[in-house]
Amino acid sequence: MQYRVDYSDLTLVLALVRGRSLARAAEMLQVDVSTVFRSVRRLEAALGTALFEKSRRGYLPTGAAQALAEQAERAEQALDAARVALEQGQQVVSGTVRVTCTDAVLHSLLLPALARFMPSYPALSLELATSNEFANLSRRDADIALRLTNTPPEHLVGRRLGVISYAIYGRAGFREAVAREPARLPWIVVDDAMPDHTTVVWRRQHHPDVTPAYRCSGMFSVARLVQAGLGVAALADFVARDLDGLERLSDALPGCDSELWLLTRPDCRALRSVQTLFDELTRSVRP
Repeated sequence: MQYRVDYSDLTLVLALVRGRSLARAAEMLQVDVSTVFRSVRRLEAALGTALFEKSRRGYLPTGAAQALAEQAERAEQALDAARVALEQGQQVVSGTVRVTCTDAVLHSLLLPALARFMPSYPALSLELATSNEFANLSRRDADIALRLTNTPPEHLVGRRLGVISYAIYGRAGFREAVAREPARLPWIVVDDAMPDHTTVVWRRQHHPDVTPAYRCSGMFSVARLVQAGLGVAALADFVARDLDGLERLSDALPGCDSELWLLTRPDCRALRSVQTLFDELTRSVRP
């Protein structure tokens, strides 16, 4: 009969994955080192596969051990949620919600919002992924998305949280050159992975002769290079407002305004965890 993994097996594997040594795993499990060693050997024999490889860096988990460790963490979270539910009553919100957004939205809008309300939901866990694609929701890889768009997909439901404006930002020393010779400035832009980004479209229309000095894979990285004094960039106001040393060197860029949408799939609205997070983000995200 095929061996059935139980919770003690999962905690054993998780301890060794986290500790990377028999001694550390034994400490976590409150047993002796020889017990951990024998238990791992016994489990590997029962499963018919190696779980760890011994190296100078300690016990390195194989793919099988990583898979077991992931399940162990989920079981651990479920038990924690159950304990909170017993302590706080049946109204506790628990589970895991997957959220996707761009790097700029994550750092400048989402994280400050989470810091305000997540302490009130100790049994709710989040998986955060940065991406520029709506496909995350379409493929069910995420439950909620924060997106800058004027045309949200029709198959998603959501709320418009506000309108975002863009302007040219940089250090004060660039102000005169922005007005007189913008093409000669060191421009910082997103790379070719985002050819349709509103700032890319604007630059091609208004400054087609500009040769960028720096290209980055995300707008938050662009903003940090601008903050370092390496050049100027077209940035969303919400990204630049909290970065020390940056100044708005132009009026709002024409044709660049973008709506900020909080989106989810229709089937997710029935999930209490998703709906709770959706409502909290609606109240707390401040573009």
